[in-house]
Order: sequence, then C-alpha cells, then structure tokens
Amino acid sequence: MSRLRSRSATIAGGAALSMAYWLLGGLPLWMALAGVAALLAIAALWPVAEPASSTAPVAAPVPPLSGTTSDVGSPGSSSPTAAQWRAMLEGIPAPAILLGNGVLVTSLNARARDMFTVEAGQHLSFAIRSPDLIAAMEEARRQGQGQVVAITFGVPVERSLSVTVTPVAAKESGGGDPELLLVFHDRTEEQQLAQLRADFVANASHELRTPLTSVKGFIETLQTSAKDDPKARERFLSIMSEQAGRMSRLIEDLLSLSRVEMHEHVAPREVLDLAAIVREVARELEPVANGAGRYLAVDIGVEPALVRGDHDELLQVVQNLVQNAIKYGGADGKVAITVEQEGHRYAVAVSDDGIGIAPEHLPRLTERFYRVSARESRERGGTGLGLAIVKHIVNRHQGELKVVSSLGKGSTFTVLLPASENAAQ
Repeated sequence: MSRLRSRSATIAGGAALSMAYWLLGGLPLWMALAGVAALLAIAALWPVAEPASSTAPVAAPVPPLSGTTSDVGSPGSSSPTAAQWRAMLEGIPAPAILLGNGVLVTSLNARARDMFTVEAGQHLSFAIRSPDLIAAMEEARRQGQGQVVAITFGVPVERSLSVTVTPVAAKESGGGDPELLLVFHDRTEEQQLAQLRADFVANASHELRTPLTSVKGFIETLQTSAKDDPKARERFLSIMSEQAGRMSRLIEDLLSLSRVEMHEHVAPREVLDLAAIVREVARELEPVANGAGRYLAVDIGVEPALVRGDHDELLQVVQNLVQNAIKYGGADGKVAITVEQEGHRYAVAVSDDGIGIAPEHLPRLTERFYRVSARESRERGGTGLGLAIVKHIVNRHQGELKVVSSLGKGSTFTVLLPASENAAQ
C-alpha cells in the first residue's frame, strides 16, 4: 500500500489517460480498464528506491529514454519519468508510440514494435508516411485536443488503421519531454468483414430476386391471358414449382452456411468413422446417380478411419461433393469415392469424368455464389454455395480441401482430415 500511496499521482495520471482514450473513442472500455489494472500492478510491484543518506552513494538516475536528452522528472515535479512513461505505454493494450521533439519517437510499447519497424530515437517516417496523420498531429498540437484519423498502412501487407493522437504535454513545454501519444487500432479485419457482409447480402438478394421475378411474371400471365389455357397453365405451374424449389434450396444453403460459420471457431470433439459416413452417403445417393445415368463406385482403403468431427457436417461435405460429381459428370460416366490414409490424415476423394474446370477458375471455386457457368449451374439446381459450405466445414475440422481438374478429363475433390489421436484404440 505504501508503494501505491507514494505513486498516487502517477497512477491517477495513467488512469486519467486510459479513460480519456475511452471517452475519445480510441479504446473500448475493457481495454481502458485493462490498462488501469496493468498500471496498478506495476506500481504495486515496482521497488521503491531507498532515500539517499549523507554517507551512502547517491543513487543513479533512471536511464533516459532512447533518443532523448532529459526525461527524468526532478524531485517534486509532476511530470512522469522515463520509466513511468514506459510502464504506462506497456499498460495500453494496443500499439502505442510517444513522440517528442517534433516527430521523433521517444518510446513505444511491445505491440508497436511488432507492428512497425521503428525504434526509440528514430524519426516517425521510418515506420509511417501519412500526410493525414501528420495533419492530425499538427492539429492536436495547435488545439491541445485529441484527434482521431484513419490511415492506410501498406507494409508488409495493406492494413487500415485508426490512430488516436493525444497531446501529453503543455504547449509551452520544451526539451525532450514527450509531446504526443499515438495509439493505433487495426480495423482491417473489421472492414473486410463489413465488405463480405455487403457482398453477401447483394449476392443473396440477386439470387432470390431472379426466381421471384419469374414466379411473379407467371402468376400475372395465369391471371390474364393464360387463365383459360390448360396447357399453358400446366407448363407455367411446372416452371413455378422449379423456381420455388430453387429458392427453397438457396434459403436452406444460406441457413446451413450461417450455422457453419457460427461454430467455425469451435473444434468438434466427437470421434467418428469417416469410412462409415462415406458408405452412408453412397447408399443415399446411389438412386440419384443411377437416375442421372452415372455409376457410383466406392473404394474404402482403410477402415475404420477415425477423425474428430461433427457427423452432420461431415455428411454434408461428402454429400455436396458427390452431388456435384453426379451433376457435372460425363454421360454414362463413373463417380468414384475413395477413402485412404495419408500420413497422419485421412483423405476422402470424389472424382468424376466430366468436362473439367479451367485453371483460372480453381482458386475461386469456394467463394460464395461463384460459378464457372452461372446458367448451367442454375439449370442443374445449383445455388453457388455448396463448395463455400464445404470449405468452412473443412476449416472447422482443421482439414484441407484440394481440387485437381483437367479440361475434358474431369475433376477430383479431396478432403484431408487429421486422424484422431485415439484412432488406434
């Protein structure tokens, strides 16, 4: 408690700084509270220097910040020392940089070192070159108030950052004391997710709008010119039924994709036999394959093939791949399903002898609503979401999806899943 009492001014300053970032919108509340907690812990654990006596040697001052000439507050001064600044920086749960003497880096925390290639004493331009950030720093100095600016940081990969610029020294202060505190928040993933959501809504709306427009048109025709034409009525009702089925499949796939994404970060724990799942799918889809003029061939090279997984999700993966092979396989052709062991993984491969896929399409096959041929996919009842669902399920199971295809020869989709650690039990 004596350590906390002796450092009450520093603790109060650090707490006020963290809460100021929260009020300015630069930090979430939990981050601000975490910073205050870290500062309290450092203040409580940091040893207090013994007062110097007339006979004892004078204690050496705290080493200055790199790149500065004076940083330790004199006795009775309210300015934080270099060590206190460093402790406060480390308590900020985000990359943070202190600037002094214009744009020289006075100090930075470990998170900032991980994000930028700059060290104390160097010019800020070693890490960031942004006119918008420079303008915000000048405005913060001029007004004495915090500023928030969005910048794009392009090295080594492009990232979108939100920077909170806060003055930490009075306008008339000079020397090597810190002047500005920069706190960085990476918004890249947040913006990418927002764009993905926007694209997803736009694509889903388009996919639903097309069959709805068709159904609406046929209804209007049946209500007017074709209301007394039995042949036209029968043909239009058949088309409307197909379009309604297409909308139903699309909604089911959207719901399925949503469920998979919701639990993608949770690894499944149940131990399953992958070979048994393949046999189950083969029994269910054999009539479908025969009706389409395809021959379903199953080759189980290892059994049991134990993996950790979700039964319904793995069943859906194999179903989606086999259904695609049946849809796009060659006339009177063969759909082959194999189960093999490859090292510490089990591989389920589904092959067809259809028209194949051009190389430029392969990297995008698992994107939502991506189709090699949109018209052909719709005619065969595809929604453009099947392989996206497969990808997310495989990711949840810490597996890998491989696609090999040759034009005119067919395609092979292979799912590799880690073998369960108790496979031998």
